[in-house]
Amino acid sequence: MKMNMRWQIGLAVLCFGIVLALLFYVTKQFVAEAGASAPYQPGSVVPVPLSQTPGACSARIPESGGVFIEGVLGAPQFLNPLFSDNYPLDRELNSLIFDGLTQYGRSGELEPALAESWSVSEDGLSVTFTMRDDVFWHDGEPVTAADVAFTYGLLQAGDYPGETAVRDLWRAVTIQQIDDRTISFTLPEPYSPFLEATTRGVLPAHLLEGETAVSLQTAAFNQVPVGTGPFMVDSEIKWQENGRLRLLPNPQNWSNGTHITALEFIFFPNEETLLQAFAESGIHAINRVTDTALPQLATVPEARLFTAPDHRYTIALFNMDAAPSDLLQWKTGRQALAVALDRPALIDQALHGQGLPLEGPYLPSSWAYNPGLNAPYSYDLATAKAWIEELGWVLPEGGNVREKDGEPLLLSLLTLNTPQQKALAEAISQQWLHAGIKTEVRLANNVSELRQRLEEGEFDVALVDFVPPGDPDLYDFWSQEAILDGNNMARWNNRKASEALEFGRQTWDTDERRPFYNTFQRYYNQNLPALTLYQHVYTYGLSPKVNQAEIGLITEPRDRYQTLAQWFLNYQDISVDCASN
Repeated sequence: MKMNMRWQIGLAVLCFGIVLALLFYVTKQFVAEAGASAPYQPGSVVPVPLSQTPGACSARIPESGGVFIEGVLGAPQFLNPLFSDNYPLDRELNSLIFDGLTQYGRSGELEPALAESWSVSEDGLSVTFTMRDDVFWHDGEPVTAADVAFTYGLLQAGDYPGETAVRDLWRAVTIQQIDDRTISFTLPEPYSPFLEATTRGVLPAHLLEGETAVSLQTAAFNQVPVGTGPFMVDSEIKWQENGRLRLLPNPQNWSNGTHITALEFIFFPNEETLLQAFAESGIHAINRVTDTALPQLATVPEARLFTAPDHRYTIALFNMDAAPSDLLQWKTGRQALAVALDRPALIDQALHGQGLPLEGPYLPSSWAYNPGLNAPYSYDLATAKAWIEELGWVLPEGGNVREKDGEPLLLSLLTLNTPQQKALAEAISQQWLHAGIKTEVRLANNVSELRQRLEEGEFDVALVDFVPPGDPDLYDFWSQEAILDGNNMARWNNRKASEALEFGRQTWDTDERRPFYNTFQRYYNQNLPALTLYQHVYTYGLSPKVNQAEIGLITEPRDRYQTLAQWFLNYQDISVDCASN
């Protein structure tokens, strides 16, 4: 049987609370206003010159207390990792409260989390995990293999109300608890991407005895969940009633304590009210600043903006079954569309510069990423025109749209109806017109409509936001089987690329898998079923009232708080001798 774990495509810029998975990059800091103070250094006492007393300085001494407040767009639906797949904000908050057996590290490969280690049987059918013995639930109870068996067992239920692909995957797995610290998973066939499924947060069995996959959706547990993560939910504030969620630092994770007593998330209905709250100092931070909000945010005195590459990218998806068939069905036609686009100009024009050039199907954070295999489809309008003419599309005398047999070269461009996606689509349309291609922009009003039109092939080209899985297995997106039973919306039918993906998911060792993904990338870049337009950028806005805050390398959503122990809101200024500073 095929074990298809259909990781969901993120369709266009549908939500600003998407989970942060910013791998393998060092974050760069930008100060929003010229002359604004530089970030504080870890563990330092910051001297401030006193103009009225020559030679004297003021030292800022941290004091405990204060609640760090972060504003976010929208509100969570489920503070429960079993039901958060379709809700980016939920996934992000759950990652602060819960841990899985594994997690992704800075190299883009899986690392132990609740698990201490794991091993794969010689036949590749069983994976056995050994649990750590030093992890406790927020209520003080020890974490055991029984919690893991309970959690993943709920995903096997026939009435599990979450993603069907998640249920189908787990129903094919046999779960065996060997003892309190050991648990084994047996698969019907070797399937290395299974390990990514173990990043899902684990629930406390001792608090949820008797709950089913259905009843758990409305359980009181979701109001004040108990996990093992670095933050605990404050039970005194009912987030569903008050529109704010307060998290307390988990002492197990912050052994030396924190100056800040709590994190608080306030949920805003729109970006306008969110930006107003930041400008009026009602909140200390904005998570995921959009490119359209950057100019307004930059007017806030001494606001600090931290930016890093995001774990998603936007592609122009080509429908190979669409008419005019001899443009999109031919490799030369798709390549012509690619080199007719000045992608850096698109980023500047439609995204205010908030995007990164990217080629190919993998992010640089993936261990399968091989830049040497990516064909650089650089802007070359003359070549684009020549390739299109080779396919028989010529400009009529005095016209600006190419024709063939009396028919104009017209492409439909499908995208989600958001300001950013509309701007991007219009910019693409203008550039393609320079090559003699007329484009009709068609808007989908919501994600469901967009997905339906993609599945039904009602597009020539579509702008799609792609959130790749951490594992490089893209079988469910680009294999032949995925044309009818998956997410291969381009209808790309390539046997050799499909075989490479299939062999890659049947092999456990990373070094042995790598050649298969190299092969896949070669065929992908040669055939170009989609053109990667850009990698998204994540921006975090921070108030100057937060002292000694730094945002380092981020591999999980929680990582932006990795230096929280040194942050402080309250302080006392004392006079010191500048010379002895």
